[in-house]
Amino acid sequence: MRFSIVPFLLLAIPLAEIATFVVVGSQIGVFPTLGLVVVTAIAGSILLRIQGFGVVRRIQQTMNEGGVPGRDLVHGMMIMVAGVLLLTPGFVTDTLGFLLFVPAIRDAGWRFLRNRIVILGGPSPQSGERTSSNQRNRGAQTIDLTADDYSDAASDDSPWRKPERD
Repeated sequence: MRFSIVPFLLLAIPLAEIATFVVVGSQIGVFPTLGLVVVTAIAGSILLRIQGFGVVRRIQQTMNEGGVPGRDLVHGMMIMVAGVLLLTPGFVTDTLGFLLFVPAIRDAGWRFLRNRIVILGGPSPQSGERTSSNQRNRGAQTIDLTADDYSDAASDDSPWRKPERD
């Protein structure tokens, strides 16, 4: 039977959090410990907002340039996980969450995941041409129609007609 790490983590993480709460609470007291938990949750939500908007902006920029934003999507996922970890009460999850906000650690995670995932997107190669996902046809992006080019009347020879239903 294959060993799954999820049940182990569901038991180990709460036990580690409880042990950390006991140790920190015995050193600095109950109210400062609770204050630290609230402060890390607030700091996490602020970091999530700032870095999350930055990743969304980079994703939009990459897509506008015709690229596939694989790295930025993985960074966005890691930032989301970091935000959830920081909003979860506990010092162990807060430490993991703050580590995921460090770009160098996210890049290490991207390097680990890059060869293990497949990103589908971009144009398909036509007539045997090999194109990378970052190269798109950057020709005319706007189609201008005159009144003669457009008609409300249905036409049997139009490729845009609705399929007939049986």
